[in-house]
Amino acid sequence: MRKRQYLLQQGAICTHLSFVAKGLLRSFTVDEKGRDHISLFAWEGWWISDFNSFLFQEEAQLNIDAIEETQLVMISRADYEALTLKVPIMDRYFRLLYQNSLATKDRRLISSHTHTAEEKYLQLAHSYPHILQRIPQHLIASYLGLAPETISRIRKSLALRQAD
Repeated sequence: MRKRQYLLQQGAICTHLSFVAKGLLRSFTVDEKGRDHISLFAWEGWWISDFNSFLFQEEAQLNIDAIEETQLVMISRADYEALTLKVPIMDRYFRLLYQNSLATKDRRLISSHTHTAEEKYLQLAHSYPHILQRIPQHLIASYLGLAPETISRIRKSLALRQAD
């Protein structure tokens, strides 16, 4: 998959779960002013989809596109259902993925309401230090619900503190 290529666009039906073998994707919505609001980054070893659309075959609410050239392993809904029925360990694997995903979303939602901009940035940097170098600053800002200028100020402030 090429950089900036869409895997899924809002309004389409999500027909596959996608495992990132190589590369980096984002899922996002676009508001009425044309601004992106990123809900997830997915890199090597992560799964990505509009799960509601995948499960219920409803129109996707999310867009998913590639930030980098990406290689995916995709599983159709029919194959997913067959796999989870025939191979119990895969049913457990996906259940654990969903549990972890839900817990992560809950933590992120709470953080968005209770932490300062710097705390949000530091939490992301602590949780995923290796990935921040791969994601452009404006996309990090979108993910954290901040202005790109705020990310610049935070990085500058952190650099100044480290220099002291």
